[in-house]
Amino acid sequence: MEQRKVMSLGRSSLVISLPKHWVKLNNVKRGDVVSLEVQRDRSLTVFAGAERKKEERKITLYIDPNETEASIARSIIACYLNGYSSVRLASRKIFSAAQQKAIRRIAGVLYLRIMEADAKNMQITTLIDESKASIVSGVHRMHLITVSMCRDVCDSLKDQNAALARAVYSLDDDVDHFCFFLLRLLRSAAIDPVLAKQINLDPIDCLDHQTLVYRIEHVADHAANIAKHIIMLNGSQQKIPDSLLKLMFAFGNDAVDSYDKAVNSFFSKDVTSCNEIIEREEEIEKLDREIASQSFLTPQMSAVAVCAVCSIRDSIKRIADWAAEIAESTILRSYEEKS
Repeated sequence: MEQRKVMSLGRSSLVISLPKHWVKLNNVKRGDVVSLEVQRDRSLTVFAGAERKKEERKITLYIDPNETEASIARSIIACYLNGYSSVRLASRKIFSAAQQKAIRRIAGVLYLRIMEADAKNMQITTLIDESKASIVSGVHRMHLITVSMCRDVCDSLKDQNAALARAVYSLDDDVDHFCFFLLRLLRSAAIDPVLAKQINLDPIDCLDHQTLVYRIEHVADHAANIAKHIIMLNGSQQKIPDSLLKLMFAFGNDAVDSYDKAVNSFFSKDVTSCNEIIEREEEIEKLDREIASQSFLTPQMSAVAVCAVCSIRDSIKRIADWAAEIAESTILRSYEEKS
C-alpha cells in the first residue's frame, strides 16, 4: 500500500498525486476526468473515466464427448454464480442429444438465453441488469413461493391429495430460479462495492442474505420431498391412518408457522418473535416424538407407509430447524453495527 502526502491547493482544497503505475495502467492523461466514490468504510475509490463501465465477463468450457449431463450442469452453474455473463460451450467432437438437452435445461433454470448454437458450440448469455435488481424483493418472492408450497403440502397431506402434491412439487423449480439468481447477485456484490451500493447492501448483508437464501431453498426442498412421498403413497394405494395424519398436520402447521414468522422477523429484526420461535422448538420436538412412536405402534400400516411417514416427519422437523436457525441469525443480525 502506497502512502501519499496530502497537500493544499489554494485556500480550501486538499490534493494528493495519483500513483504513476496506476496512471499508466489506466492510460490517464492530463485533463482527463476520473470518478471518485466514498465507500462504506470511509475509504475512497478512484475509477478511470467519467463512468465506470462494467466489462462483460466471458468464459469458454470445453466439453468431452463422454462428459455427463450432471457434470456439465454443475460447471455452468459454477460459472453463473461466479459472475460470468457469457458462457461458451465447445465440444471436442459434437454434443450428444443428452448433452444438448442438459445445457438447454440448465440455461432455462438460470434464465440464460442461447445466443448461438450448432453441433459443436453453444453460447449462453444472461440479459439481466443486476444493478437494477432488488435483493429484498427477490428474497420476499422466493419466500412467498416456499411458504405457499409448505402450506399446500400440509393440506395435501391432511387430505392425501396427490393432485395438490404434484402442484407443490412443480413449484420447486421456481424457487431454484430465485435461489441461483440471488446467490449470483450476492456473490457479485460481496466483491464489487459499486454493485453493492447500487443494490443498497452492506458487505455483512451479503453474508446474512446468502445464508437466508440457502435456508429458504432447503425449506422448499423439504416441502417438495413431502409432496413426493404423498404422490408415491397414492401411486402404491397406501394410506396413513387418520389419527396419525391429524398429528402430522398439526406438526407441519407448527413448523410452517415458525418458518414464516422467522423470515418475516429477519427483515423486521423482531428479536422477541425470534426468541418465541426458538423456545417453541421443544413443543415441536414433542409432537415429532409422538408421531414417531405412533407410526411404529400402528399395526395396520404397511412398511411402505411407515417409511413414508418417517421421511415426511424428518422433512417437517428440518423445516422447524431451519426456522430456528433463521431466528438465531436474526438475533445476531439485530446487533450488527452499520458503518
